[in-house]
Amino acid sequence: MLRFENVGLRYGLGPEVLRDLTFQIAPNSFQFLTGPSGAGKTTLLRLLFLALKPTRGLITVFDRDMATLPKRDLPSLRRRIGVVFQDFRLLDHMTTYDNVALPLRVAGRDEASYRAEVVELLGWVGLGDRLDALPPVLSGGEKQRAAIARALVARPELLLADEPTGNVDPQLARRILRLFVELHKSGTSVVIATHDIALMDLYDARRLVLHDGRLHVYE
Repeated sequence: MLRFENVGLRYGLGPEVLRDLTFQIAPNSFQFLTGPSGAGKTTLLRLLFLALKPTRGLITVFDRDMATLPKRDLPSLRRRIGVVFQDFRLLDHMTTYDNVALPLRVAGRDEASYRAEVVELLGWVGLGDRLDALPPVLSGGEKQRAAIARALVARPELLLADEPTGNVDPQLARRILRLFVELHKSGTSVVIATHDIALMDLYDARRLVLHDGRLHVYE
């Protein structure tokens, strides 16, 4: 699904912040991405999401070489990847339903073709009674689940989550993690960036550990 070979990244003329990254994300796989604060987890997620290009090395996504990929093909590849951002990025003037439905609307789908699935998805993440609520009145946990639903609504083949449990209590963190586990069981590959060791210890999953700009993989 996704392969890095000797990938390095630097900003401008500065030193490399990520270097010699070589690993793969297999179809229907589940892994945690972890490391100390400032290790570059968010930067690596941006490479995975195709929001950054590496300074060197090869990135292959869905059998496409990113170095030779025409710009016109990038949006279609990105639509196969769902992202849960650490700061949620919900639009405050839109209801929970409209925020979650936005990727489908942008893709040009008619609302009649997706309304039922959006409502069902919101019920699945525990927001079935919050369809018409605006983000400012949602709790932190509700915003997080809305962001997860929006990332899932287009049925991505790969889901990336940046500290999805960082702003919620331990009980809700476990509930959110179970959502990702259930998603993985349905066939989606999942990468969760987190520093929460106790949460990771709940599951026997692959770990990608960033330290000093290098990645260590523990199966």
